Amino acid sequence: MLDRHQTRKLAFQALFMLASNPDLSIPRALQIVLAIQENHQDDDQTPVVLDKSDPNQVYLETLVTEVSAKQTELDQALTPKLKKGWTLARLSRTDLILLRIGLDEIQNQPTIPNAVAINEAIQLAKEFSDANAEKFINGVLASFLPAATK
Repeated sequence: MLDRHQTRKLAFQALFMLASNPDLSIPRALQIVLAIQENHQDDDQTPVVLDKSDPNQVYLETLVTEVSAKQTELDQALTPKLKKGWTLARLSRTDLILLRIGLDEIQNQPTIPNAVAINEAIQLAKEFSDANAEKFINGVLASFLPAATK
């Protein structure tokens, strides 16, 4: 059974695969990351399926589907929060996907505290990006919070 951090980690990996391979479907990307998580072998003929009884696997599907569907809106919200002269195209794919995940949780997941969404994005940056990413991601995502909650 996945915990929420593992869920976000798999969501990041699935979204990275989808960004790298536009022909890949969301269900197939989820199947691949779950198979890797479960150490499933490629030659195993039994496909890994999403366990709808596991709320974290359901959240994995929701998060990947929602971030994919709302990518344009998320990017439009992120763009003005970047420093002058910066564009989304200038960001690493890793940092952009982490920002999208964090922002989606801030804007669209009312049961997840904003601080948790930001902290999780920072933790994923520590795992998947460079040393400067955690401060950058924290700064951009924190700019979406009301002044009283920062």
